[in-house]
Amino acid sequence: MNEDKDDLQPLTHMVQAGRRAEWTGMPGQPGGIVNPPVWRASTILYDNVAHLRSAVHDTHERLFYGRKGTPTAWSLADALTSLEPGAEATALFPSGVAAIACALMGVLRPGDELLMVDSAYDPTRNFCEKVLRPFGVDTIYYDPMIGSGIADLCTDRTRAIFMESPGSLTFEVQDVPAIVAVAKSRDIVTLIDNTWATSLYFQPLSHGVDISILACTKYIVGHSDVMIGSVTANAATWEKVRSSAQYFGQMTSPDDAWLAARGLRTLGVRLAQHQVAALEVARWLAQQPEVARVLHPALPECPGYEIWKRDFNGSSGLFSFVLTGGSGAKADKARAVLIDDLAHFGIGYSWGGFESLALPVDPQRYRTATRWEAEGLVVRLSIGLEDPADLIADLASGLKRWRSAM
Repeated sequence: MNEDKDDLQPLTHMVQAGRRAEWTGMPGQPGGIVNPPVWRASTILYDNVAHLRSAVHDTHERLFYGRKGTPTAWSLADALTSLEPGAEATALFPSGVAAIACALMGVLRPGDELLMVDSAYDPTRNFCEKVLRPFGVDTIYYDPMIGSGIADLCTDRTRAIFMESPGSLTFEVQDVPAIVAVAKSRDIVTLIDNTWATSLYFQPLSHGVDISILACTKYIVGHSDVMIGSVTANAATWEKVRSSAQYFGQMTSPDDAWLAARGLRTLGVRLAQHQVAALEVARWLAQQPEVARVLHPALPECPGYEIWKRDFNGSSGLFSFVLTGGSGAKADKARAVLIDDLAHFGIGYSWGGFESLALPVDPQRYRTATRWEAEGLVVRLSIGLEDPADLIADLASGLKRWRSAM
């Protein structure tokens, strides 16, 4: 297979990336196989002592010890790297949280200061407060819509700025180029959780970000059955990421890497369907009297819509909507009544799989720098691969139950 893929369109690239001949070749079969097989290993055997000693000096994409990876993981990492223009390499982790934690530990030291977006994923905040703060790193939270105003928060101790765009509960789209411009002028490392868009719909390193993080558990895998994360870094920060992953003993199993690579091949068609269905459901919800507003980056009323339109190539299947009726105990009970009897939405954490999910969320619980003001309580939806007409009918019944409970 021709390895020069620089001129390929993203969907073609997604199919071909990470399938090097040395990983798909088979003795006696010149054409090889389509997918790299699952290589499971802990101990690697050597011909002699000299061979063993020489291997220590070059372990990159060479079988050395199971924790260093096998061709199954290298193939996935190579594919993810090639989908991010400007990337040096990718490290794999057993979860998205592990990826975030190791990336932060790689660039921060005691006495440093981290600027963290106030709309960040709750486990990210927990890591900042429960691990980084005792470690001697202060976390300062900032308004997701701050843009170039982040310059006012930077000090001589600021070493990193973490973004999540859009936020995974309230979906504010950050002005990444404006934040990056400030960071670069002060030699501050920038990181972003890009799980919502993936590199198909937003390429952070092309916008100047140093480190892009994915919870591959979600859209990359796409089937709600694997935990895996990735960190893709540019040349300036890759060694910090690689060392952090190595010293913390982070890796992913070959079986999980293989399943994630299989999911990656169909990401384009899946994400396109998630996008179409989610927009249909979101636009329908926006017309319902029980709904105060819909928090979807591709809708004009969502904070950061103009930025999304400028910087993104598409939208995914995750968004929230705000109910009317306030936020008291009665409203909370009515929200539960709405969700509990939905026929086509599971109730559970995570997102990005083929099955739709509904989740009650309370954004103010996770805010410190900004206050979440809303007309009522919030429901987050992950729109799967079901027919949107069935999902809309299901939600219509749920809103009817909500009205009765209110």
